[in-house]
Amino acid sequence: MITSTANQQVKQVIQLNKKAKHRNAQDVFVAEGTKMFLEAPRERIVKAYFSESYVEKRLGGKAAEDIPCEVVEDSVFKNMCDTQTPQGVLCLVRQYHYSLKELLQNENPLLLILENIQDPGNLGTMMRTAEGAGVDGVILSPDCVDMYNPKTIRSTMGSIYRVPFFPANDLQEILRELRQAGIYTFAAYLGESQSYEKGDYTKGTAFLLGNEANGLSPDLAAGADTRIRIPMKGKLESLNVSIASAILLYEACRQRR
Repeated sequence: MITSTANQQVKQVIQLNKKAKHRNAQDVFVAEGTKMFLEAPRERIVKAYFSESYVEKRLGGKAAEDIPCEVVEDSVFKNMCDTQTPQGVLCLVRQYHYSLKELLQNENPLLLILENIQDPGNLGTMMRTAEGAGVDGVILSPDCVDMYNPKTIRSTMGSIYRVPFFPANDLQEILRELRQAGIYTFAAYLGESQSYEKGDYTKGTAFLLGNEANGLSPDLAAGADTRIRIPMKGKLESLNVSIASAILLYEACRQRR
């Protein structure tokens, strides 16, 4: 049992929680909590860590036998966690590496393209919504928050394991590739645009959504096939980006029934 915060494994997990460069260098991410542990594909789990009390109460005094694991003293385990009230289990999971081709392999794919999303909770929530709406993949600009940020991972509620995503170097190049593949792009944009209800999303479709504060950049919006908006009443200019994505994705889902 690990009983000290000076333990090298404890230090490693703390660094993985804090810094993307450590996660990328080791090609792993931290998935914390019972749900995230149980839904993680066993073949991708590098190692699991259980608090001493979790093993006693939830595992009958025995740690998991089908994966590499360590038992950690409760006070030490808390230091390894990103949450204030740890559930008693976390695991290191190998990162995913999808290609754009994998996101386009289904007929008439439905895609979500995100530019400069900064809030990890928003990104995780959109991944969760994407799974619910049957999205084939999520494409991220280079300046988006890290997909493997611990807060993003928790907000996905397990969708990180099932929704393909692709970090793009250049979204303008992505638009060109999608156009060549016959996929129609719709930019959520507050400027000159039409109501999203007028769009036909039954064919290959990609929705573009932008930064929480500034929305989609004008250049990227101009590169899309159509600019759309969600009509607002009252004095609101826009909705939270994760809510906007849900409205658009579920409209596409409705049209495809």
